Amino acid sequence: MNKPNIVFILIDDMGWVDLSCMGSTFYATPNIDRLAAEGIAFSDAYASCPVCSPTRASILSGKYPARVGVTNFIGGSPAHSQRGGDRGRLLAAPYTPYLAPEEKSIARALKEHGYQTWHVGKWHLSGYMNRNEKGPNPYWPENHGFDVNIGGCSWGMPFGRGGYFLPWDHPTLEPREGDDYLTDRLGDEAAQLIRESDDRPFFLNMCFHSVHIPIQAKEETIQKYREKATAMGLDEIEPFAIGDFFPSEHKKKERIKRRLVQSNPVYAAMIEHLDENVGKILDALEAKGVAENTIVVFTSDNGGTSTSEGSPTCNAPLSEGKGWMYDGGLREPLLVRWPGRIAPGTTTDALVTSPDFYPTLLEAAGLPPEPQQHVDGMSFLPVLNGASTHDRGGIFWHFPHYGNQGGLPGCAIRKGDWKLIEFFEDDSIELYNLADDISETHNVASGHPEIVEELLVELHDWQHDVGALYPEPNPDFTPWRDADLKAID
Repeated sequence: MNKPNIVFILIDDMGWVDLSCMGSTFYATPNIDRLAAEGIAFSDAYASCPVCSPTRASILSGKYPARVGVTNFIGGSPAHSQRGGDRGRLLAAPYTPYLAPEEKSIARALKEHGYQTWHVGKWHLSGYMNRNEKGPNPYWPENHGFDVNIGGCSWGMPFGRGGYFLPWDHPTLEPREGDDYLTDRLGDEAAQLIRESDDRPFFLNMCFHSVHIPIQAKEETIQKYREKATAMGLDEIEPFAIGDFFPSEHKKKERIKRRLVQSNPVYAAMIEHLDENVGKILDALEAKGVAENTIVVFTSDNGGTSTSEGSPTCNAPLSEGKGWMYDGGLREPLLVRWPGRIAPGTTTDALVTSPDFYPTLLEAAGLPPEPQQHVDGMSFLPVLNGASTHDRGGIFWHFPHYGNQGGLPGCAIRKGDWKLIEFFEDDSIELYNLADDISETHNVASGHPEIVEELLVELHDWQHDVGALYPEPNPDFTPWRDADLKAID
């Protein structure tokens, strides 16, 4: 059998319910929905971190972020609270600001077996973001097994003067005639690679910047969703809950702006532009005559942004969003299409996480595993082939940082329906049964001490195994006084 082509589409900051096929009634994603209709949709797929760079490193390496050392988004503060300066109780753990070339990426493994390997779009695994960056960079995609790098650099978001619009000022993506919107340019580049490919199998690592900030879209599409919001009565609903938030007694009093409903016309338009460009890729596969022998994977690097940066989307019924250890920050849409191998319209609650893609794709391609590399991944190919059960065991998170979006340093484990979170500031424990409480509103730790003990032991053993680094006490920490809090009001 010919080796299958692989198209891996990774979205930036897309929430679990940001697709029509995942439950959104405001956003429209007909092209992406085709993947669900023609393949399999996962309800319990997770990113390995609530922020972007660690998940990206995990997908490429087959390892958890803590094992490769990339535990925060690259450019995030390694030493203290992102939002609280040095006022937090903890000084966040250091992290590695790049994916080490010594890691044998999935691209390098596929290339060794004859694959063409292409990276298009966001990379964010090559050192601290530099708006004036010029190549080459030892950590760019071409040094991780990719034959082609279009748009990959240290940028974590569009930094040009126009954001998603010209001028981009991009270090690896020069504007060309006809360019206007960055998402369109990336979609065009990917489709062109497919159309011009030779007879060898290919691996396309398609990483759109959307739907990361800045939230920008074309005006005519925005107007379309303004009208849709009015027709649905969404413009009459208060979209936010803005309230006091005390993550713990010592933190500065904060005003968290949580979105309660999907109703932002600009974000909806941005998703439509993204969907159009996914459609370009799917159409290029059809036109090339290779769609029947191509695995298409669609997922996101962390949850939707719902508590900061304008709070453009809502992840309900999941709690919170990007930057948080609750499922709104971790649970992702995951769609996989593989004609002739995956039954159309399939759904599964199989538990999977970012390191699992590496061994899954190797096995799907009929290639030998790389057990010394994808040590944290487990192939879910049997699920794609129709298996009704998938004994994944526990999946883990270690995030020793303060999130920009309000989240606190902590770690977590999900095993079966149980999810336990441990926060590093005060060692507090939260336990949820996600089958009964998908919104993580009822902490039942006190009622299940035996489950808490079992999960904590497994979590701590895993942290020891991966060599996890922990935040340190802040010697300059001073608790906020009541007078300080009153002065903020």
